[in-house]
Amino acid sequence: MRYYKGRWDEDRGDEFSAWGASDWYFEVQVDETVTRQMEVYDAGVVLQYDHQHLDDEFGGLTDKAFDPVGFPCVEIAREEFDAAWASHPARNR
Repeated sequence: MRYYKGRWDEDRGDEFSAWGASDWYFEVQVDETVTRQMEVYDAGVVLQYDHQHLDDEFGGLTDKAFDPVGFPCVEIAREEFDAAWASHPARNR
């Protein structure tokens, strides 16, 4: 597995736009499949997706191959990803 973090400096452009911009975290398999994804919005809202919770009214786990260039991300350590995942209670869980 590889782990990434990226910043999206725009709002969602939908009825949840007031949440603001967001930081995104990804856990990615060797074949570029995303297995866990977390969105942390500036307003404090956190969304988490994985194979036990694929989607909901707010969004869902991407089904596209991960592209760290198309969505600018930096690789992070697994420990940083796991700490972020554990320390941000998700609104959608």
